[in-house]
Amino acid sequence: MVHALGRRIEKLNSLKTEFPELIEVHTMDVTDEDSVRFLNRLFDAHPIDLVFHCAGVGALNPQLDFAMERETLDTNVTGFTKVVDLVFYRMVQQGSGHLVVITSVGGHRGNLQAPAYNASKAFQINYMEALSIRAAGISKAICVTDIRAGLTDTAMAKGEGLFWVASVAKVAKQIMNAVKRKKRVAYVTHRWGLIALLMRLLPFPMYRRLQ
Repeated sequence: MVHALGRRIEKLNSLKTEFPELIEVHTMDVTDEDSVRFLNRLFDAHPIDLVFHCAGVGALNPQLDFAMERETLDTNVTGFTKVVDLVFYRMVQQGSGHLVVITSVGGHRGNLQAPAYNASKAFQINYMEALSIRAAGISKAICVTDIRAGLTDTAMAKGEGLFWVASVAKVAKQIMNAVKRKKRVAYVTHRWGLIALLMRLLPFPMYRRLQ
């Protein structure tokens, strides 16, 4: 059984209609601590083998409107940490489990148009590395996977002149392949791994001119 959690119940119900025998849906908001605690009820009911955390927001915010920045940080940093901490330690308690988080290639460098988004993804990347280190010291049965996504054809892909925008189907297939192989880090689509390498190596003066 798959448990699908999210804020938008209409989309969850649409998913359940498509797969009525396979999916149970529940509302949850990662920015609400009481809402996040609902995950404990799922772990109490039965062992959970695999958890995907893909909740995230981001906005182009060149004017640094703090309300927009705060929404990103509340979801991508505070909400993210609430969820992955709870899930990780419940997996430790049950002795096994696989936690998968969708971060972003953008987490490797700052971004002029969306500073909070890229900074929040850098936080997630580093946090996932810390959880990987912790998992390795606890049990081989606990796995942590960081999916560093490039541009995907969803509402999250914002801006002009976007390139290498991949279809949802292609990205989903590559994500599942990485999960099945229990990779610690995977770039999707694969060629974004090259972009990530170049981003890390590019000197600041050159990177600044690309913004």
